[in-house]
Amino acid sequence: MADLNALKEAVIKGDRAGATKLTKELLAAGTPPKAVLDEGLVAGMAVVGARFKKNEVFVPEVLIAARAMKEAMTILEPVLVKAGIKPAHTAIIGTVQGDLHDIGKNLVAMMWKGANFGVVDLGTNVSPQRFVDAAQEHKASIVGLSSLLTTTMPAMKQAVVALRAANVTSKILIGGAPVTQAFAQEIGADGYAPDAASAVDVAKKLVTT
Repeated sequence: MADLNALKEAVIKGDRAGATKLTKELLAAGTPPKAVLDEGLVAGMAVVGARFKKNEVFVPEVLIAARAMKEAMTILEPVLVKAGIKPAHTAIIGTVQGDLHDIGKNLVAMMWKGANFGVVDLGTNVSPQRFVDAAQEHKASIVGLSSLLTTTMPAMKQAVVALRAANVTSKILIGGAPVTQAFAQEIGADGYAPDAASAVDVAKKLVTT
């Protein structure tokens, strides 16, 4: 019989077939869908995130684990929706205007989903107004801005200014290779994360303060 710990381990190992099979079996056995999510899928990604932060695993392993969780979520999501269960917080994420890099942004989006945030990914080259519109439309708890080039860091500032001017109440978290804590403070962002695993911790802290 399937158990939640086996599902957690399947996610950690990036076993897509195992994760989907176990999710189906757990639901068929009457396991509450919230327990499947929290104690199976989210718990597995939490372990991967902690290992990533300690440099015990690297980006490929995180992507493989996230893919396993994503496939299991295709089975679980309709059941959660039917039960009226949804993520407590919604996050908007995108790479700022003028910047087409997306690997770091995609990794953060996956890690946030793994931490049970509802994630709306705006992609790359996102204008300040699109961040504002998306944050308002989805009543986002947090907006994540990514920049991989020093030349697009001013666009990050413009996005923060636009969000503040529109009285968006979402917390603003920034990150990317050239970005620093000092820059976050300079442009008025609420938080900074140096890597994807930290982005989960910082986002959780921001939405609860």
